[in-house]
Amino acid sequence: MRSTWTGSISFGLVNIPVKLYSAVESSTLNLDMLDSKDHSKIRFKRVNENTGREVPYDQIVKAYDYEGNYVVLDDEDYEAAAPEKSKTIDIHSFVKESDVDSIYFEQPYYFTS
Repeated sequence: MRSTWTGSISFGLVNIPVKLYSAVESSTLNLDMLDSKDHSKIRFKRVNENTGREVPYDQIVKAYDYEGNYVVLDDEDYEAAAPEKSKTIDIHSFVKESDVDSIYFEQPYYFTS
């Protein structure tokens, strides 16, 4: 299994190199849609709903519908929203497990050094 993240855990002057792995392995079953008559694959076309014409992939943009108006997002918007990447997990303090919301335990991970 490949590690999800490689970096280090540090607290004070102690720095421990670690690798992060997902503690669960998901598996999916990929199914194709076929025509029942001759088992030919069914394809999806990107079609402009106003003109009915197919739109090339390089002319498609992503947008967010905000109160009935679209806000088009570009690569710079995604870069600005991306979290800062780091190779270090800094431990500032420890808390009791009961103080952490259970939503943070939905995707389990484990570390190895």
